[in-house]
Amino acid sequence: MTSTAGPDRDHTVISGMAVEAPGGIDTLGSYWSALVNSRELISPFPRDRDWRIEELLSLGNIEGWGQVSDAGGFLERIADFDPSFFGISQREALGSDPQQRVGLRVAWRALENAGVNPGTLDGADAGCYIGASPMEYGPRLSQVNEHSGFRTVGAGQLGVAGRISHALGLTGPSMCVDSACASSLTALHLAVSAVRNGECEWAVAGAVCVMSSPMAFYEFAKNGALAPDGHCRAYSDDAAGTLWGEGAVALLIEPESRARRLGHPIYGRVLASYTNHNGKGRPILVPRADAQEKLVRRTVQLAGIDPACIGMIEGHGTATRAGDVAELTALQNTYGTASGDPVLGSVKSNVGHAQAAAGMLGLAKLLLAGRHGEIPPTLYADNPTTRVDWNRSSLRLATTVEPWKPTDGVRYGAVSSFGAGGANAHAVIAIPPHEENDHF
Repeated sequence: MTSTAGPDRDHTVISGMAVEAPGGIDTLGSYWSALVNSRELISPFPRDRDWRIEELLSLGNIEGWGQVSDAGGFLERIADFDPSFFGISQREALGSDPQQRVGLRVAWRALENAGVNPGTLDGADAGCYIGASPMEYGPRLSQVNEHSGFRTVGAGQLGVAGRISHALGLTGPSMCVDSACASSLTALHLAVSAVRNGECEWAVAGAVCVMSSPMAFYEFAKNGALAPDGHCRAYSDDAAGTLWGEGAVALLIEPESRARRLGHPIYGRVLASYTNHNGKGRPILVPRADAQEKLVRRTVQLAGIDPACIGMIEGHGTATRAGDVAELTALQNTYGTASGDPVLGSVKSNVGHAQAAAGMLGLAKLLLAGRHGEIPPTLYADNPTTRVDWNRSSLRLATTVEPWKPTDGVRYGAVSSFGAGGANAHAVIAIPPHEENDHF
């Protein structure tokens, strides 16, 4: 196994990271501990969001609807926010989607994690690319209420990236990316491309999902694609549907030369990222193995590595039967036919499907696994689906904690995310040995 990703190339790297995940997790250490110890971070529906819980739980009694379990992966502190710290009034903060507030928190901490003082960045030539989808926060904009006047920016995902750029004083490109569940890695792709092309000196890339409304549970209950037992059994023979979750991740993206000059930690080099679409021919919600296979092949080609180098794959793994089979087929036809030993998993088995933030939570898992040199297990993977032939390729599931062996001192991994609208995204990451002055 060899890599042709030249050592003299000034790679674009991830040099700061912060995370918020279900189970009260808001540090990288607690996130890693939950993953390596096989914790399932699922809890009952929040009772403080004015959701019609009884109606939700009775949807299965309606003909043509699936059962909804009282379960999901929910953030615990979405209302904890100090608006004055970010230069926002209390009234404006109340009128702003909590995805904006959580996004601000994780972006600030990601910069601190890199050793950057976020309060000194006013005027910086830096971009901001955040994946997020609308979550029906607050009253309709066409109603007269006490929040009127603050909803233009505060409503929906519109202002997530703008809030971060404004609060930090960043003057580079700033945009919110919505390609459904592919939003995370699409945001990463755009941020890395902007830095490589000189559109900005560095960038914040991230994603956030906070469910102000239970609309996703209604939609997938009607489609019969929700897990009736409240568990996201990715790639399992017992998989019967997905389970919604929440989360947020922010990353600092910059050239490796800049990171090393400033003493920032190097979590990983983004060797390549790529996005595509399923095209037409099947219903828009149905995943396409052929499109995913093309996506993987193109990303590996751009990365300039032997696909046999890939040791860990953080997959999409929604635990829907059509989705898992399409993804496994594409991975078997690409990484699984190389001469390596690729180990597959999905963090959705721990935290649920965090929608626009799902890919970033998976990427954070991959980066921490590379830093620790261990691959965490995927829950329920000890009973792999029988809808694919596992013997036809070298691809296998991560059922226990196992060592992640490097290739020439570097660990190579891949991460995927696929959107309900047909968008797909994939990234290949190289994780170099960490140095003693690195911190996380």
